[in-house]
Amino acid sequence: MTVGSLDHVLVLADDIEATREFYCRAVGLCVGERPPLEFPGYWLYAGTDGEGACLHIAERSSYAAHAAGLGLRVPERDPGVGPVDHVAFRAGDYRGVVERLERCGVAAVTNAVPGGPRQVFIEDPNGVRVEISVRDATVPR
Repeated sequence: MTVGSLDHVLVLADDIEATREFYCRAVGLCVGERPPLEFPGYWLYAGTDGEGACLHIAERSSYAAHAAGLGLRVPERDPGVGPVDHVAFRAGDYRGVVERLERCGVAAVTNAVPGGPRQVFIEDPNGVRVEISVRDATVPR
């Protein structure tokens, strides 16, 4: 068995509305269809094709109760500590990404990988580090 691609990432949030707002306004994702799950949340989609949700948001305490019923443990929130360093999205317009973040008042750290993409790092309202990786031929390296 092999896998074909990453399906989605789940972000646990104490405030799902602020988290949804961040990913929609700052990152450019769109709220889309979500099945009637047993806990509050959102499924966010990238692009305009609506083919697959790439980021799921779940209300932390409700999700933890649901997961416990399945026999899954959800660790307590410990900001800044975890096995995953960041979640990355791909974009094609560096200036557009930077301007969007500035309009939203989101602080960013940038990095240019030699011979590779330009990276923009931001942090969501839950302390999740997010990278937006841009391969934009119009921006000098």
